[in-house]
Amino acid sequence: MSDLQKYIKKRKTSDPEFARAFDSGYEQFKIGVMLKQAREEAGLTQEELASRLHTKKTAISRIENHAEDIKLSTLERFAEAIGRRLTLKIA
Repeated sequence: MSDLQKYIKKRKTSDPEFARAFDSGYEQFKIGVMLKQAREEAGLTQEELASRLHTKKTAISRIENHAEDIKLSTLERFAEAIGRRLTLKIA
């Protein structure tokens, strides 16, 4: 375990508010990473995807890097534009 991982684990144990915020931020980060990977697997640049979605490259970058509060309809359009379908799972 790295020093950073040790610090995060210790901080989450001692500070419940930090733990909630960290976990929430991490989930948002994961969504953005998943979207970026899916776009890249589809062989599209941000600019090409933006064109398909009738938006700007900066909007795609914002979605991939700051996926907080992203609308379900946006996720559906994103998936459709890269030739995928969106599935949700509540675990």
